[in-house]
Amino acid sequence: MCARFGSEFTLMSDASNAAEKSRSICVYCGSSETTRPDYLALAERFGTALAQRGIRLVYGGGSIGLMGRAARAAHEAGGTVLGVMPRFLARREIVLESVPHRMVDTMHERKFIMFEESDAFVCLPGGIGTLEEAVETLSWSRLGLHTKPIVFLSEDDFWAPFFHLIQHTIDANLTPAAFAKDILAANSIADCLAAVELRWNGAA
Repeated sequence: MCARFGSEFTLMSDASNAAEKSRSICVYCGSSETTRPDYLALAERFGTALAQRGIRLVYGGGSIGLMGRAARAAHEAGGTVLGVMPRFLARREIVLESVPHRMVDTMHERKFIMFEESDAFVCLPGGIGTLEEAVETLSWSRLGLHTKPIVFLSEDDFWAPFFHLIQHTIDANLTPAAFAKDILAANSIADCLAAVELRWNGAA
């Protein structure tokens, strides 16, 4: 399934402009170093895969957890990375100084810049912060504010409970059934990036 996200500050992004520049994928994921090693490894492999495909990684700017692993791997593989970090989180999430980053004042600014700088969104395993970013992105899509693809990526069905919740809202007639086709799920990096490419190329 796949999702779409917009911004409180701009409406629909111009797809023609996106086609004229290098593609970027924003990754939403956890900042915990104490999570399962296979989640950390997935983040590293994802960052490397983006670099190998010439896709820029946009992320929250930290150096710890899945997001730090993904960014560091992309950078070490020769890829381009942009981090966006709120100043008040700089000590907690520890800015990854080896990659370019922008410092902002609020979480709203962080999410806005990450949205503007990205052509797609991939959600790796994460906690409440990852959920908050993913759900807002989906909500903006539901409101018609963008058509950028969103993929929920895990290799162990980490996101299955989330999809059950979405289906629950559909069954309760609180979310249109048609919206389900806009929420993409993938169990491998190859499938994830293939799904993104299909959407970029205009496939349903």
